[in-house]
Amino acid sequence: MSALLSLQLSTAREGERVQERRGAQDPRDFFAGPQPGRRCPRPPESPAPAPLLHTVWRRPRGRPATLDGMPAAMLPYACVLVLLGARTSEAAGMAGAGHLHWEPSCQQPLPNRALVTALLPPRLDGPWISTGCEVRPGPEFLIRSYTFYPNRVFRAYQFFYRDPSCSEPTHSLLIKGRVRLRRASWVTRGATEADYHLHKVGVVFHSRRALLDLARRLDHSKAGGDCAHRLPPARAWLPGALYELLGAGAERDCAAALGFTMHELSLVRVQRRLQPEPRAAPRLVEELYLGDIHTERAERRHYRPTGYQRPLQSALHHAHPCPACSLIARSDEHHPPVLPPQAALPLRLGGHWVSPGCEVRPAVLFLTRLFTFHGHNRSWEGYYHHFSDPTCRQPTFTVYAAGHYTKGTPSVKVRGGTELVFQVTRARVTPMDRVTTAMLNFSEPSSCGGPGAWALGAERDITATNGCLPLGIRLPHVEYELFRMERDPLGQSLLFIGQRPTDGSSPDTPEKRPTSYQAPLVLCDSVTWGFSPQHGARLQTPVRGGTPCPHVAPLPVLLLVLRPAFFQWL
Repeated sequence: MSALLSLQLSTAREGERVQERRGAQDPRDFFAGPQPGRRCPRPPESPAPAPLLHTVWRRPRGRPATLDGMPAAMLPYACVLVLLGARTSEAAGMAGAGHLHWEPSCQQPLPNRALVTALLPPRLDGPWISTGCEVRPGPEFLIRSYTFYPNRVFRAYQFFYRDPSCSEPTHSLLIKGRVRLRRASWVTRGATEADYHLHKVGVVFHSRRALLDLARRLDHSKAGGDCAHRLPPARAWLPGALYELLGAGAERDCAAALGFTMHELSLVRVQRRLQPEPRAAPRLVEELYLGDIHTERAERRHYRPTGYQRPLQSALHHAHPCPACSLIARSDEHHPPVLPPQAALPLRLGGHWVSPGCEVRPAVLFLTRLFTFHGHNRSWEGYYHHFSDPTCRQPTFTVYAAGHYTKGTPSVKVRGGTELVFQVTRARVTPMDRVTTAMLNFSEPSSCGGPGAWALGAERDITATNGCLPLGIRLPHVEYELFRMERDPLGQSLLFIGQRPTDGSSPDTPEKRPTSYQAPLVLCDSVTWGFSPQHGARLQTPVRGGTPCPHVAPLPVLLLVLRPAFFQWL
């Protein structure tokens, strides 16, 4: 342990000296706003590397040091981790080394995909909306509509529903407050940390049943007894009446008694991408990523996000077609959007399903996924490409896993979902950078892959060693899953797979089966990418006024969080 601390301190000091010699900026400087007469600097021809490394391990609160946290045998591995940070502009159109040329074209992580640019600092001004019905752990079906003003004030609507189509509204929340951007996140690379303060939280019930359900939740909570009496009896319910849960007129914070928070505002990322248009120039789309919601309701009051929810899109610059966007943008707490009911699609898993973009998970995991399902014998195989950056351009390692799955049954708890059980019986690992290669070579041969040295870019089978201890992979492995299929407005098939537990554990029991979903996968044959380089300038052009160009944050520090519960992938 002392050797590990010595390595961290000496590395940090050397990084500070490098920072002083290079005159590196404090991330807080990016929020100082534009300087008079400032022009957009030309990007450097080749980013200068910054050799500072900060290695951090965090054990989940109250959890033992097991495969779900950090095993004691893994402590020596941390001592050999030397990772070169990079100063990146996060423009996904830049050439990268993320292509795995030995795989079929469908398995390329992000082949020639649309240009994506993250705006640092993020510009929040304006209205942001959901593009459809969202599912939160619980499950909770909701639609969000947030508006941010130049004076840092925000107004947020959260519309809750009884069904996964968001056609039966139960109640609406009106949230008002202030938000202040603080600094670039040292934990989630590419994100910005923020503080918020709530001024008012009000609820409007759209049925007597919704009023009774909320009152029952308050009665069952430890601190909600007094709040339940503040709500009207069901017979006195008035449609459209707003009841304060938090505000000047409320005697106590009844929103907290319900477990309500807006911690999602504490982690922010705004990015622009180009949506292809047939026979026309690509369309600019702006997306707002806010912090993820803990899968356990009891933990939400204390949890600080390290991942993201499904993104909101700008009401002014959203993807097309979007049948629900205009309806959501016009809604308020008295008039929730009512989306048309959608029949659940049968679960047909045949074919290849791939991530349409870079995915971000809690505990600072960046990855893309590819699944292949064989319906004739209910077998599956998948590639999990892990990266060290939020644009998935700097690969660290790839895992291939395979096994079988059971016949699906309709979920009783999550309407529209299908429950399955997956078995993982085989796996292979390919280290894609020097750090991972060194860590695997430093491990006990019997713990990952057996005798023989690991080589950069060379795949090795880990089935015989029952997985890979340094990466937290256990074989054989069983997971209780939740699947759902949809079609987007363009008719493209989407596959939603259950969200992993926030604490890093695995859904290896029926009680831990997911109740919400990860970012969707798309049917591989329907994925179309390709843009002309001249369109990249549109991503750097301000669309609502303000600074002449977005600041591109140098990231001299790469925080590598060692959490070997990497089997959060399925």
